[in-house]
Amino acid sequence: MSTQYPPPGGDQNPNEPSSDLPSYGSTEGTSGGYPPPPPGGGYNAPGGYAAPQGNNTKALWSMILGIVSIVCCGLFAGIPAFILAQMARKEIAQTGQGGSGMATAGWWLGLISIVLSAISLVLYATGVLTFDFNSSTTY
Repeated sequence: MSTQYPPPGGDQNPNEPSSDLPSYGSTEGTSGGYPPPPPGGGYNAPGGYAAPQGNNTKALWSMILGIVSIVCCGLFAGIPAFILAQMARKEIAQTGQGGSGMATAGWWLGLISIVLSAISLVLYATGVLTFDFNSSTTY
């Protein structure tokens, strides 16, 4: 007597696809026909770097005014450069923003401009420095 055993894998014919797996290209089991997104790795992942805070605008303006004060405006730009640099230094220390080098440059340029303007005012007041724009010279 010969007994017939079922084929391995249950009652299915090995030439037919398995019923528990979807066929290739079918959208069965997915939402909207698209596969699910990969897990993790998006923005705000732990261990990332924070966004940079940028430079302090008062530090930038103190440096600009310091340069202008040395080039042409003297006290009119030197004093605001010095004051803005002091304010920027305090803000940078509190918030951790960038721009401490610009604040330092504005502070020094403003200070140099104030000192040079004060020296030239003293020299002009004592008569050592004159602004005589008369083009005729007699010898």
